[in-house]
Amino acid sequence: MKRTIQLTIDCAEPDRLARFWALALDYVPEEPPGGFPSWVEYWRSRGVSENELGGEGYDSIVDPSGVGPRIWFQPVPEPKLVKNRVHLDLMVSGGGGVPLAARQSRVNAEVARLEAAGATRVGVVPTTAREHYGVAMLDPEGNEFDVG
Repeated sequence: MKRTIQLTIDCAEPDRLARFWALALDYVPEEPPGGFPSWVEYWRSRGVSENELGGEGYDSIVDPSGVGPRIWFQPVPEPKLVKNRVHLDLMVSGGGGVPLAARQSRVNAEVARLEAAGATRVGVVPTTAREHYGVAMLDPEGNEFDVG
């Protein structure tokens, strides 16, 4: 049996986070299943109550190449209160074979792009590793992630 995964992120505004993470990961918003004009209509047809629906718009994104996992943004009523126990690392530097200055430049460019899309820079990831460079960030709802 082939095993796949879906990453689920609890949030207050699924459409907003879906659009942010689609941009951050080079994913695309997932269209609702055939025959449904929107995800809200699809979820209603599946018996989801009105108070569980996350509003109009997209609630999931997919890797257009079909390699990465589907990501679903699940609406929840409670706000985020504590640090994530799992977070995403966006690897954009090119790795250890690339000179440190070039890696820093790539990371900083991606950080700036994501800030323009609504993320917040927290700071450089503290580490004792030589020549490592990464930046800790928050998505528009305060979920932690790193760019390295």
